[in-house]
Amino acid sequence: MAINKKALQGAIALAGVSAFALTACTGPSGGTPSNGASGAASTIAYGTTDKVTALDPAGSYDNGSFMVMNQIFPFLLNSKPGGADPVPDIAESASFTKPTEYTVKLKSDLKWANGHTLDSKDVKFSFDRQVKIKDPNGPSSLLTNIASISTPDAQTVVFTLKLANDQTFAQILSSPAGPIVDDEVFPADKLLSDDGIVKAKAFHGQYTIESYNKNTLISLKPYADYKGVLDKAANGGATIKYYTDQSNMKLDIQQGNLDVANRSLSATDIEDLKKDSKVKVHVGPGGEMRYIVFNYNVMPFGAKTADADPAKAHAVRQAVANLVDRQAIADQVYKGTYLPLWSNVPSGFLGANESFKDLYGQDGKPSEDKAKKVLADAGVTTPVTIKLQYNPDHYGKSSGDEYAMVKDQLEKSGLFKVDLQSTEWVTYNSASKADTYPVHQLGWFPDFSDPDNYLTPFFPKGGFMNNHYSNAEVDKLISKQLTESDKATREKDIQDVQKLLAEDISTLPLLQGAQVAVAGTSVQGVESTLDASFKFRLGSVSK
Repeated sequence: MAINKKALQGAIALAGVSAFALTACTGPSGGTPSNGASGAASTIAYGTTDKVTALDPAGSYDNGSFMVMNQIFPFLLNSKPGGADPVPDIAESASFTKPTEYTVKLKSDLKWANGHTLDSKDVKFSFDRQVKIKDPNGPSSLLTNIASISTPDAQTVVFTLKLANDQTFAQILSSPAGPIVDDEVFPADKLLSDDGIVKAKAFHGQYTIESYNKNTLISLKPYADYKGVLDKAANGGATIKYYTDQSNMKLDIQQGNLDVANRSLSATDIEDLKKDSKVKVHVGPGGEMRYIVFNYNVMPFGAKTADADPAKAHAVRQAVANLVDRQAIADQVYKGTYLPLWSNVPSGFLGANESFKDLYGQDGKPSEDKAKKVLADAGVTTPVTIKLQYNPDHYGKSSGDEYAMVKDQLEKSGLFKVDLQSTEWVTYNSASKADTYPVHQLGWFPDFSDPDNYLTPFFPKGGFMNNHYSNAEVDKLISKQLTESDKATREKDIQDVQKLLAEDISTLPLLQGAQVAVAGTSVQGVESTLDASFKFRLGSVSK
């Protein structure tokens, strides 16, 4: 049974609700399988096909890495399971003391798991090094509004901002840019290896890492001196098992060798598992999106190509937008677990519209006639060869079917010839930002529950994608909405920027999905952590 679309739309809509109230083992280690065990002291076995890029917060900006960071690092602000509103975590209080001044007071007697003192020096150090290192795979782009950071005393941190009344700053402190690190362990100007972090025990989350085999198996132990808002872990520990094949993860959750399987099972697997009485499929509000990126330098007629022509490049993007059939991909590949996405801000968030549906295709369906016209008007000789790259592991096995459909949709028009290639994530993540792929797949799992998280990281100065897109009016509107305290005015600004983005098409939104996790029937706490914060907290899960 496919996930009901009406119910999914309701779940998706929940994602934006709270944003403005202010983003090799075969069984569970240390316990019996989830379908027979009980008691808070049991170890939870969690499975995923996501991968860790780096444990150092300055060196990764992906869901697989951030999921682990959420278990082991402290944040100034975090959100309680079941909600997305940021509240003090290792902070006692946090608020604007001036329009451009955000002051945080830390809790007292905070200690890292290695015994080092955790105080304001660590906080300033953490954010300063993010900006200094500015790793291309890191989240430093979220911190562009910070002008300076001061520490009047060991318990006080004052952020001075460039723009007043930043509507997202509290959320940013709980985002991938927000983990606090030990200034006595981490270097100020370069990344620290995963093994170095584990060896130094530089942790102050609900858990510490007891053993670490990257992208194979991580063993976590509750941290006795954790003083954050999430309380003590509801279990006796957790293991994170990494899968290269989602069918093996499906088999393990069915056989009780896993307690929770999350990110990502195929739509067909989820449909099948809903019929299995030994497990339960949990669905939470979604802000995840899948989209295509156009690299303005190396796409057909791009700025660095031999036949560079901005008008022709724009026509190519418009033609692709006119030909892609989102509904067919949602229905045939994802069985309704994803829905068509018609703008850069997903449905359910403030200001979301359907700007791409308004401009391209015909009433939500593809239009070969419109695609032919834009190419002919620009003087583009067809068929146009497009090198299209996708990733087969990080975004799930169904990516192959998804992009095979995109290829077919483009080629059957006779307007394009698509050279479709795939690359594993360990290479793909960096190569996609280095002008290697003219047109390529990306996905986005939001950092926090606010529409700005789909704008500021993406578009000003080329964003984290480094696709060389630039539009001064877009940058101006994104900056304006960021500091606009009037909700109606901010909503209009967000709608206006989406219209401009749809006209330019630096990215082509495709699909919007929900959060889905499968758990044993005796496992508790899964639904409470599938909330609009988009953070999976292992400490909430018990059996």
